Amino acid sequence: MKSLLILFLGLAGNALASPADGSKPNIIFILSDDMGWNEPAFNGGKAEWTPHMDQLRKAGVSLDQFYVHAVCSPTRAAFMTGRYAFRTWADWRSEDFGKPSYLAMLDMKLAKNEAGDDTRRIHGLATEERTVAEALKEAGYFTSIVGKWHCGEWLPGQLPMGQGFMHQYGHYGWGIDYNNKTIPHNAPARYAVYDWHRNQQPILEPGYSTDLIANEAVRVIAQHRMKQQTSGEAQPLFMYVAFNAIHGPLEEIPRYTDRYEKRYAALKCLDDAVGRIVEAVDQCGYGDNTLVILANDNGGLTPEQNAPYRGTKNTNYEGGVRVPCVMRWPGKLEAGGTNSAMMHVTDLFPTFATLAGASLEQERPLDGINMTEALFAGAESPREEIVFEITGSVRPPSMRRGKYKLVGKELFDLEADPSEKTDLAGKLPEIAKELSSHLDTVSKQRPPLEGMDRLMSPALPWVYGQEENANAPDWLKELVKQVRATQPTEWAPGTTPWPQAPKDGKIIYTGDGR
Repeated sequence: MKSLLILFLGLAGNALASPADGSKPNIIFILSDDMGWNEPAFNGGKAEWTPHMDQLRKAGVSLDQFYVHAVCSPTRAAFMTGRYAFRTWADWRSEDFGKPSYLAMLDMKLAKNEAGDDTRRIHGLATEERTVAEALKEAGYFTSIVGKWHCGEWLPGQLPMGQGFMHQYGHYGWGIDYNNKTIPHNAPARYAVYDWHRNQQPILEPGYSTDLIANEAVRVIAQHRMKQQTSGEAQPLFMYVAFNAIHGPLEEIPRYTDRYEKRYAALKCLDDAVGRIVEAVDQCGYGDNTLVILANDNGGLTPEQNAPYRGTKNTNYEGGVRVPCVMRWPGKLEAGGTNSAMMHVTDLFPTFATLAGASLEQERPLDGINMTEALFAGAESPREEIVFEITGSVRPPSMRRGKYKLVGKELFDLEADPSEKTDLAGKLPEIAKELSSHLDTVSKQRPPLEGMDRLMSPALPWVYGQEENANAPDWLKELVKQVRATQPTEWAPGTTPWPQAPKDGKIIYTGDGR
């Protein structure tokens, strides 16, 4: 254990204590889904789309070198564990194990369950992983997740309340119909499954999911404040608000469609929701003792949404992995400021834990580095490199070290060429070789892929959550039947309801990217 702790401390950084360390602030982490770099107003989008996000940015600090992984599930698992996605095999999403084009990349085929049906192998965040929710819960926080989970949708131990959250609300899978709360398909099955829960029980609620997520967040914040007032206890709050907006499917949107196309009507609804949550923090008197963070899980679907950066979601170019991020904490962070410290989503785990006074002693070392000095004391970032992908990932091995970034076999100088237009691998072969060799070394740290004998059965459940499906209520079954009756019964050969796997590290999304 001692050697593991020494290794962890080396990775977690040698930062001196910042003034905010151990102060136990409330922490509200808001994560949007599939929003492009330039879509919020503070990064170049139209001011009328995101006035509340823009106000949050004016009141806080913009981090202009904040990085994530290239798609949603890897980013979420990296945040939860403080570890690169490959260490938990989260660089492969749970639904990928029901998609033939993804399975082929692992030399695997669709599994069949005991009923003889094509089904997916069960994949999710292992219960052995220590999560940021568990760390903060141990430090005395009330821990709440509101919105999208996407770290496992079937086994109890892989669901939020098995991973340290005391309160859960929202959906488990990759995305839902915002109104009827069904996920459009359960790959390889091509029909809908219900996915809307509170405290891991299915619930029937009318309304648009973006609005409902905001409603729940506001409710929990207000209830927490009332509990503090009545009990006299100052228990801090950690809330992870993970919107499915503006991820597809973008079906009926309750407002703004008379003024904007669907994507931007959905974005403006998301902005409304962000504004309501920040307002609730302030109205409850939490403003001066709350770190509010707004970030996104990966790049937008098209290059235009991520300009001036190259690439899209599901690629490791800057447009796929550099995302908007703002932080507000009055009196601790400069209003209207910009912080260019290089940070990765894994860094939030040790940073939150340090602010909370939580223990960082654990058996599985972190890749995340405590950033409190860089955020609150003006220090330079202690992070020198980021590993985005390694051998065996869906996308080619990629990393950044200093100003240089390797994406597959392409090498870029991000200081001189942030839009990654000029491949320098031919001119700087030694640097490309050095980074590639490092990725080869890190690739040897990938653990074995375990649990592939666990199969989803039934292949097409009524609702996500193994225990919930076993006791699915009649109202839920009738709702799902009605949705499935509207879905196509046949697909042309070679086509599916979901995008195919990337090829050569590139992908083209059509429609709303569902």
